[in-house]
Amino acid sequence: MQKLNFSAYDFRLKNSENKVHIFDVIRKKFVVLQPEEWVRQHVVHYLLKDKNYPKSLINVEKQLSVNNIKKRYDVVVYRSDGSILLLVECKAPSISIDQEVFDQIARYNMGLNATYLMVTNGVNHYYCELNYSQEKYSFLPSIPDFSR
Repeated sequence: MQKLNFSAYDFRLKNSENKVHIFDVIRKKFVVLQPEEWVRQHVVHYLLKDKNYPKSLINVEKQLSVNNIKKRYDVVVYRSDGSILLLVECKAPSISIDQEVFDQIARYNMGLNATYLMVTNGVNHYYCELNYSQEKYSFLPSIPDFSR
């Protein structure tokens, strides 16, 4: 797999049924290693190791409903009160981050109301803070480290 714009992490890989699988520490299982999954697993390790988010507050690939259409988000980080701190949209490295990708995460966030959004293809990362009371958003150089 391609080198991504993240720190180097140790991943557990295995070959099974002529496919490479990577261990997801959040879902606690091996999943087929596709380019988007490679990015998703880097994001999870970035949140855990670089940003110190607790594993118990991270959720990966869960279903949500957007205008009565079932979709799946990539990564969500909750606060301890159950509200959503961060929503992450991962794309394969070959997918450029464009308006369509930002529109996608904005649609997903309509019902989630995350404070922060992260969009990444593993090479380019974009971070945004949302201010709902002022109906504004601002781009950030990074997401904040976890703090209790």
